[in-house]
Amino acid sequence: MPEAAVNPLNYFEQLFALTRDSAMQLVRPPSHSLRAQAARRLARQSMLLTGIFSACVVALMILLDAREIALMPPRGTPGLWPVRILTDFGKDTYVLWSLATVLLVIALASPLLKGTARGRLLRLGTRVQYLLFAVLLSLIFAQIVKWAAGRGRPFVGGKPDPFNFMPFTGTEAYFSFPSSHAVTGFALAFAVGAVWPRLRLVMFIYAVAIAGSRLVLLAHHPSDVVAGALIGILCAMAVRYWFAARQLCFSIHGDGHIVPL
Repeated sequence: MPEAAVNPLNYFEQLFALTRDSAMQLVRPPSHSLRAQAARRLARQSMLLTGIFSACVVALMILLDAREIALMPPRGTPGLWPVRILTDFGKDTYVLWSLATVLLVIALASPLLKGTARGRLLRLGTRVQYLLFAVLLSLIFAQIVKWAAGRGRPFVGGKPDPFNFMPFTGTEAYFSFPSSHAVTGFALAFAVGAVWPRLRLVMFIYAVAIAGSRLVLLAHHPSDVVAGALIGILCAMAVRYWFAARQLCFSIHGDGHIVPL
C-alpha cells in the first residue's frame, strides 16, 4: 500500500487516496530493470514444476487413486470430527475473507497513524495484498480447470473410479479435480513463505495437513490434491513476479531470483 505524498485534510480523504493509490500501484507498468531475468527464471521454474507434478498426477491416477480412497474410513464417521475442523482452515472462502478483513483493518487504521508507524502498516498492507491476490488468482484458475475436467469425486457412481470424468458438467459431484482446499493451502503457504521465509516450514506443514484432510474425508483423490498444489504454487509464483516487476514487496537479483524486501 502506498503512502500519499500529501496528507488530505480529513480521515475520509486520506482513506480514499490510499485506496486509489493502492489500486493504481498494482496496475502501473512494470519498472524493475531486472524483470526480464525474473520472467525467464519464472518460465523455467514453471515448466519444471509442471512437468514433475503432471507426471505425479498421471502416476497417481493409474497406480494409487482407487486404492487410497478404498482404504479411507466411510463418510460421516463420527471419529473424524477433528479432521473436519482442520479442513475448514483451508476453505477458500474463509481464507479469502480473512485476508480481505485484515486488509480492510489496515486501510481503516492507516489514516490514524503518521510517520514510521504508518509506513510499517502500509508495507504490511502491500504484503497482505500479495497474499490475497496469490490465493484469489489460484482459485479462479482452479475453478476453470474443475469445470473443464469434470472429474467425479470419490465413489460418485458407486465405486472408486479415478477415471470418472464428465467434462463441462459444472456440478459439485464432478468438481473433484483439482482440490480447492489444496489450491488454497499451497498458494497461501508459498505466498507467506515468499514474504516471510522463516515461516516456510510451518506453512508447508499447514498445506500438507489441509491436503491430507481432503483425502481422509473422501472429498478428493490423491491426484486432485497434487494438481491443486501445482496450481496454487504456480499462481502464487506468477503474482509474486507481478509484484516484483513493480517493485512491490519484492526485489530481483541479477540472476532473476526474487527475494522479499
